[in-house]
Amino acid sequence: MFPHIKTSKANREVVAKLTQRLNLGTENMISRIALVYSLSKDRILNLKDLKDSGGKEYAKQVLLGKEADYYLGMLALHYQIHINNPDMPKYVKLHVDDGLSLIDEMLSNQQNLEGFDFLVELIGQGITQLKE
Repeated sequence: MFPHIKTSKANREVVAKLTQRLNLGTENMISRIALVYSLSKDRILNLKDLKDSGGKEYAKQVLLGKEADYYLGMLALHYQIHINNPDMPKYVKLHVDDGLSLIDEMLSNQQNLEGFDFLVELIGQGITQLKE
């Protein structure tokens, strides 16, 4: 399908900063969280808004791991496209970049929030949305 994706140049520093601050594992972990966090916002992003590819490069297997089909399936359902759509890597990149930016912005307003607390907050937000 696709061998790799690259984040935007601006997000190269963001992913390193978030990885260090949240201490949730390697950089690919925060990028996975960013992908799903962006999708959780239930917005349709436009491929015309793709940013540059001057940032962190991830092999598909490293970024998505053994659960690649689940991540790609969520994107396919969200955009009503086939999982093998040639634009799938663009959607992955779009949501990783978007999620990294959203998380960075959120954490800039919550200086004391650490990794575990960050995840608990996100899970709480998700549960609240399910109740509505």
